[in-house]
Amino acid sequence: MASLKDLIRKFQNGGLSDDEFVASFEMALAEDRTTPSQLARVIIEENTRFPFPPGVYAEVMRRIERHGTTQYDPGEATRLAQTGSLYATTPAAGTVPPAGRQKGVGDTLNGRFVLEECLGVGGMGTVYKALDLRKLEASDRKPYIAIKVLNLQFSGHPKSLIALQREARKAQTLAHRNIVTVYDFDRDGAVIFLTMEYLSGKSLSHILRAEGFTGMPMEKAMPIIAGMCHALAYAHERGFVHCDFKPANVFLTESGEVKVIDFGIARGFLPPADEADKTVFDPGSLGGMTPAYASPEMFDHREPDPRDDIYALACVTYELLTGRHPYERMSANQARMAGLKPVQPPSLNRSQWKTLREALSLDRETRTPTVDKFLAGISTLPATPVRNSAPWVAGATLAVVVVAGGIGYYALRGNRSTEAPESGTSAGAAREAAPDSAKPVGSPVAPPKPEVPLSMPAVTRVLAAVPCSLLTATAQEQTLRVRGYLGESVGPSRLREQLNALPGVKALDLDTQPLSADKCGVATLIAPYWSGNRQGGAAASIRTRGNGTQLTEGTPLVLDIRTPAHESYVYVDYFVADGKVAHLVPSARVPGNQAPASYTATIGDGGDWVISKPFGTELVVLLTTPVPLFEGRRAEFESWHDYLQALEKPLGQMARKYGQDRISADLVQISTRAR
Repeated sequence: MASLKDLIRKFQNGGLSDDEFVASFEMALAEDRTTPSQLARVIIEENTRFPFPPGVYAEVMRRIERHGTTQYDPGEATRLAQTGSLYATTPAAGTVPPAGRQKGVGDTLNGRFVLEECLGVGGMGTVYKALDLRKLEASDRKPYIAIKVLNLQFSGHPKSLIALQREARKAQTLAHRNIVTVYDFDRDGAVIFLTMEYLSGKSLSHILRAEGFTGMPMEKAMPIIAGMCHALAYAHERGFVHCDFKPANVFLTESGEVKVIDFGIARGFLPPADEADKTVFDPGSLGGMTPAYASPEMFDHREPDPRDDIYALACVTYELLTGRHPYERMSANQARMAGLKPVQPPSLNRSQWKTLREALSLDRETRTPTVDKFLAGISTLPATPVRNSAPWVAGATLAVVVVAGGIGYYALRGNRSTEAPESGTSAGAAREAAPDSAKPVGSPVAPPKPEVPLSMPAVTRVLAAVPCSLLTATAQEQTLRVRGYLGESVGPSRLREQLNALPGVKALDLDTQPLSADKCGVATLIAPYWSGNRQGGAAASIRTRGNGTQLTEGTPLVLDIRTPAHESYVYVDYFVADGKVAHLVPSARVPGNQAPASYTATIGDGGDWVISKPFGTELVVLLTTPVPLFEGRRAEFESWHDYLQALEKPLGQMARKYGQDRISADLVQISTRAR
């Protein structure tokens, strides 16, 4: 492997031309005994540190794939087939599965998708334009789709199907006009692929890299900046950071739309309900980032944060306005070591430059915190919530012109009136100058505007879009009351602003408890079944004795429970500050967990559980289900991750079979401290 790395270093230092490198690489492959998947990982790591020219990268990966095919012993496939299934034996991690020739242009996947053109090669896969024969048969006017076929290093990973399924699920969650639409994921034998919307146009990188490009005027760049902002803000609201935002991942369609693509390595900055997303297959662990647009914190392998995307967004915006990268295409760490400072673009005023400079900060703590704030500061238009789509920009510009025109008209009319001799003052001008009491009797009076009723569906839509939350709302006339739990990453001030902006809301009573990021996985899992959204006997509840939530070391934990209006199985779990779950019911102390309808009980009043270290903010969660969740009792303690992962599948199955209303959940948040 050392000789191969030396070859790569020589090429990166300019010692070999593209053709010389590819030819030398082919000879190195013939002599190297390393597995193809390991070779692919080396190339990916090197491409992350110092990107290869796209054509060279694609050619090298193709040769590794071909090398893997020639290394494969076809006799092994026959022996496996004789045991009943070619896939009966799972390949070991890091090995290439017994795949045939890699699919390419001219091939058909699943007898339906004809690969017609290679659109691009990325770190995770190759994207093709494909003809959907089923759409063609149905005379669909748009029979083309885009297909991402996993590259060798992912296909060789035993969790590659999970990886693509994760990407599909993330992208399907991010259904927005400025984010490419993802349809599904599938496989054709050992070839794993993702189907998505086919876009006709060009990537932003083609514009920025065009010969002679020296920047775009602000009025022309603004719709592109706004489209990028809308996409990222939407993803951030749902707990996802793109992690590889760059010009190549911004697509400008022929119809003028802005589309952000390739959420392949998007990671949650709020823990998802399925924690397996991170531990089973974490795309970010593959080093998928582009150095020129990656924040310093990404190089330090810190947890993803929306401000990572904001740094990349600022770099792209600077490049769009000037034709130059703000840090001369150096990585953020290199720029910091060199003490580089971006130069103010001449097209920006002082306020706009302040916004862009803050977003380009090489320190996360001083970087612009939200996309909303970035767009409001960089735009020359009045601040508007970022959730509006790109056409808002043109509409807002038009509104400014109309208002300005109106001001000019009245100023002109006033000047004419002033210039006229006093004796020539018109009756109309006199009426304008007269006080209200001088108006003729019987003048029509404008009727009062009718009050706009408060729309609870609109309130529900706002609350449903809030990540990491359990919120319920009630209304009395035009007073809105909201209760529940709210993620710290959102904060009450932002939610208050959104709710107050709704038509018909005259008064708002907002009472929420903060949920830290580590508790978002619990909140997301129980949200569909949360009792706060239920009425009447369908809801279960859990409370600490006396409703006290501040508990001191040595204090017994006593809980009052009420079950729903039907027979159920009861589960009570204590999510401890150290990342463990203590199962209170069922347990060795409380082995029985079957309860009649509308049953009330108190547990822990015998001193079964006493508050002790570790201390912090903790959750006690009640779940009631129509049938048992598990075949037997679980261990007394386990990790949050393992338990949430174990809960997801049976809860989903029960909801589909019995209905969501047959499952009920509630929680109480407590704070524990030393004596």
